[in-house]
Amino acid sequence: MAENETTLIRLCEIAAVPAGTVKRVKVEGLPALAVYNLNNEFFITDDTCTHGQASLSDGVIDGDMIECPLHAGCFSIRTGEPLSFPATVPIRTYRVRIVGEEIFAEIEKAGTQ
Repeated sequence: MAENETTLIRLCEIAAVPAGTVKRVKVEGLPALAVYNLNNEFFITDDTCTHGQASLSDGVIDGDMIECPLHAGCFSIRTGEPLSFPATVPIRTYRVRIVGEEIFAEIEKAGTQ
């Protein structure tokens, strides 16, 4: 059996996401993504809140969580898990790969449908 294959999708340069910030990135074929820099450790999640359809990159980072700007629901940046009401559905997270000075999302290739 073949293992799941992945592909790397370039999102942005490291310099575009200073420590303690989040950047919204649009890539063709994917939903809007949020790239976070938590003390020079990078994370990627879907950018759209699962509760209110707001852009999480417009929210506030508090430690390792992001607070949605619409209804103040919070999610773990590391795991995508909802941490406070009204957020109850997790946001999708993506594996990060740093290549040189660029940030990539590691995306599993979809199987044949």
